[in-house]
Amino acid sequence: MALRNIVVEGDEILTKKCREVVKFDDRLAELIDDMIETMRNAEGVGIAAPQVGILRQVCVIEPEPGYVTELINPVIIEQEGEQEGYEGCLSVPGYIGCVKRPMKIKVRAQNRTGGLETFEFEGFDAVAASHEMDHLKGILYTSKATDIHKPAPPEEDGAEEADE
Repeated sequence: MALRNIVVEGDEILTKKCREVVKFDDRLAELIDDMIETMRNAEGVGIAAPQVGILRQVCVIEPEPGYVTELINPVIIEQEGEQEGYEGCLSVPGYIGCVKRPMKIKVRAQNRTGGLETFEFEGFDAVAASHEMDHLKGILYTSKATDIHKPAPPEEDGAEEADE
């Protein structure tokens, strides 16, 4: 496994539609493993192949540590409801924006060996999956977001605990 460079906003690869994966081989498995390592190293919850410079329909999400979902050639087959919240992106470092996403989605995708699977995502998991799948269509969250800004740094308490 290896860390890959994350492509940032301004690079035209992020605005291009990805090609379908047709070859399920060791190179694909290596790409997926590298993407997971790169995402974790950058403290992200998802990453898509174009974010590491590869125009293929591959993305991974890990909304909770240890729960990785690999989506190859994913398609949303059902969606329900709506939610709105702030999200960021490894390719748009230092900014967040408010985006409307479905509350629930059902996705059909292939796994790293080509097998077809169906996944259901709800809440934050649906946000993460929708966000990464947008990357495969050349869509950055900033094109859908309102109130894009740099988040305030976390406040430090500054108060010291009294000795008892």
